[in-house]
Amino acid sequence: MSKTSFKKIIHCEKEKLINMVLDIERYPEFVPWCLSAKIHKKNESNDLIELEAELKVGKNFLNENYVSHVLFDKQKNIILVNNLDGPLKYLKNEWKFKTLNTATEVDFFIEFKLKNPIFNMIVNRSFQLGLKKITDAFVERALHLSKT
Repeated sequence: MSKTSFKKIIHCEKEKLINMVLDIERYPEFVPWCLSAKIHKKNESNDLIELEAELKVGKNFLNENYVSHVLFDKQKNIILVNNLDGPLKYLKNEWKFKTLNTATEVDFFIEFKLKNPIFNMIVNRSFQLGLKKITDAFVERALHLSKT
């Protein structure tokens, strides 16, 4: 199983960061290896936003679709993501957001396992490098959004 976590202080408003993470259909514009994204369902109440989203990820002829359940708790400023279908056997992903003066502290955690043991072994070897590229893409996008 691959897992990691990090905390980053990003000079961007908390609401803009949360909206960026929830704007899944824009991921192909800035997230490495994200080929397409679609939100199939969206429910919103006073306290929660609940999404069912599908991402197509990969490179060249090697790509996979996976469906995830995304839950945003508006009171706690936490986004929880779990897999529903696709190549993942297991996925737990958490985003926590906290305002710090003019910046936001983002606390990120991800843990996952692929169904295919060969792909799982390959991903484990390059997991940290790949996650760094994706993290850098989110931070760059956030800094761009903070200027708008």
